[in-house]
Amino acid sequence: MNVTAHRPGASRRLFIGLVIGVVCGLIANRLGAATPLVVQAVAVADVVGNLFLRLLFVMVVPLVVSALALAVAEIGDLAKLGRLGLATLGVTIVLSGSAVVIGVGLVNLIRPGDALAAARGDDKSAVAPAETGKVLAQATGMKKLRDIVIDMIPQNPLQEMVGAIDGSSKGNGMLAVMVFALLLGAAIAARPEECRPLVGWLEAWNTVAMTVIGWGMACAPLGAGCLVFATVARLGLGALVSLFWFAFTVLAGFAVQLLLVYPTVLRTCSGFGPLDFFRRSAEAMQVAFGTSSSNATLPTALRVAEQDLGLRRDAARFVLTVGATGNQNGTALFEGVVVLFLAQVFGVSLTAGQQLQVVLMAMLAGIGTAGVPGGSLPLVAVIAQSVGVPAEGIGLILGVDRLLDMCRTVLNVTGDLVVAACVAGDGRQG
Repeated sequence: MNVTAHRPGASRRLFIGLVIGVVCGLIANRLGAATPLVVQAVAVADVVGNLFLRLLFVMVVPLVVSALALAVAEIGDLAKLGRLGLATLGVTIVLSGSAVVIGVGLVNLIRPGDALAAARGDDKSAVAPAETGKVLAQATGMKKLRDIVIDMIPQNPLQEMVGAIDGSSKGNGMLAVMVFALLLGAAIAARPEECRPLVGWLEAWNTVAMTVIGWGMACAPLGAGCLVFATVARLGLGALVSLFWFAFTVLAGFAVQLLLVYPTVLRTCSGFGPLDFFRRSAEAMQVAFGTSSSNATLPTALRVAEQDLGLRRDAARFVLTVGATGNQNGTALFEGVVVLFLAQVFGVSLTAGQQLQVVLMAMLAGIGTAGVPGGSLPLVAVIAQSVGVPAEGIGLILGVDRLLDMCRTVLNVTGDLVVAACVAGDGRQG
């Protein structure tokens, strides 16, 4: 696991970049989106913003394969961990599955993308001028649910990796890559001694991927500012106002998961009352909100689990260490909402089978997502492209992503503590 130190100045710089992008975009829109100077400025901003996105995308496949395989290898050593591994995996699946289903249900009920779609009108180039036509054409080739299920296990994983990002895959693309990574991790867990060289290789790839994505996030103030500028310059203030419903949908999903699902699971599977649990976990939740990083919050979460919640040391350390990358149901919920929101914005109608694909991919992406600020954005783009939604549309949500990142990290860290309480609840010290 890669533990990335939190840099307080990074959040401030990103916020400043977004504010500058919004202000400049509003000024440009006021001057007139068709003005030659504004057109040129938007074109330059598009290039800079898309270079920023490419720097994030370039290491997505290595990141998914390495992070997901390593997480499963740690969780899935059932011969060594026995009940602990099975219980951890079981509760993690329940929490991640419920989170994504809640998010997808709310986005279908509230339909936050409709307001922005109305603001865009027939201007299909408002967010992704070079990609919209191609992606919408791909969306017409809808697959049956039976084919989606069969194609989950790839015949040629390398071919799926090649086509996962650009949408040229003949199968399920990134979903098939994720299933391959799951199988890889399970096989490593079954033969750990023989697979030590492979584990070291995967850890090295994970480090490389995280380093390159870290470089991309270092450019986030400029890149995100350019993406927001281009969007606001084209759409004006109406685009910002319409994002209220997107943020409301995400936060409503977080609230349902935090205030209904977590208490239900705690009452069913642990010895904690919900109010007592949240009171004891408050410190970890506050640090999670401030850092937007599950990894950065890990030391505090370990201390809270052992000292405030009184959980067994071995169980708490296993569950929370793996959970920093392997149990991010807040991120999974967010990713599902974003993909369906963008589908509504771009007028891409997703079948029930495609929405099921989004649910499964978001659950698996919650396992493979890096526990650092902005770690979910590359995988959001991948899931979107896999169902024919323009990935460049994530530029629309960057203006509110920072606040939502803070909130979903709280949900991620709290979910890790819920899993630990359920798995080690019978071994509390006091």
